[in-house]
Amino acid sequence: MDKAIYIAMSAGQNIMSAQAVHANNLANASTTGFQSDFAQARSMGVYYGDGHSTRAYAMAENPGTDFSRGALNKTGRDLDMAVEGDGWIAVQAPDGSEAYTRGGSLKVSSAGQLLTGNNLPVLGNGGPVSIPPADKITLGADGTITIQPQGQSADVLSSIDRIKMVNPEYADLEKGLDGLVRRKDGGIEIPDASVGLQSGFLETSNVNSVHELTNIMSLARQFEINVKMMKVFEDNSSAATQILKTQ
Repeated sequence: MDKAIYIAMSAGQNIMSAQAVHANNLANASTTGFQSDFAQARSMGVYYGDGHSTRAYAMAENPGTDFSRGALNKTGRDLDMAVEGDGWIAVQAPDGSEAYTRGGSLKVSSAGQLLTGNNLPVLGNGGPVSIPPADKITLGADGTITIQPQGQSADVLSSIDRIKMVNPEYADLEKGLDGLVRRKDGGIEIPDASVGLQSGFLETSNVNSVHELTNIMSLARQFEINVKMMKVFEDNSSAATQILKTQ
């Protein structure tokens, strides 16, 4: 009887883990450039010595990330940009490492640093991009940053840097808990000139809200079933104990 209780308990525990993945996806349905995570369940046999497993526990796991593309939403803002097709924008993570994102809502800090919407420095040819005082900033399709220097006429333009864009193989990438994508080996990707940008657009999340909500509801029902099973096993155990006491 104890074995059955542990099987139901492990199933309930791992259902909660799967719920967390789907809930995080749903919470980021409106996050620019968000890549949703997969969740799956599989059985894990319990072995004591040689031979067949004595029982099987359930285990939820995140086998990877959905790298499919979201839709493009036109904003008309000069510092909004979307990656066309495959590819990533290189940024500097809080720990100083190089990471990649498709969230292209950019801004310029008071110190003149080009940042993403969540305040990560955007990388250029020689490190984080710095923007001199300018009346207008334009982002080219190849990532070139052109400015109209402050106080100059509209025909005085200057190219100051180029946003680093990369296109590594998906098999080499993994998404961290901070939502940023990195190389699995911790290395630095070389720039790829074939990656293009579309200024004035943002890529929406690739989350299917209906699909995620359906999964959450289904997992909730499965959790309830496992809780009921644990209650039944407990009642059966108590009944068996009472029978033995009367013998």
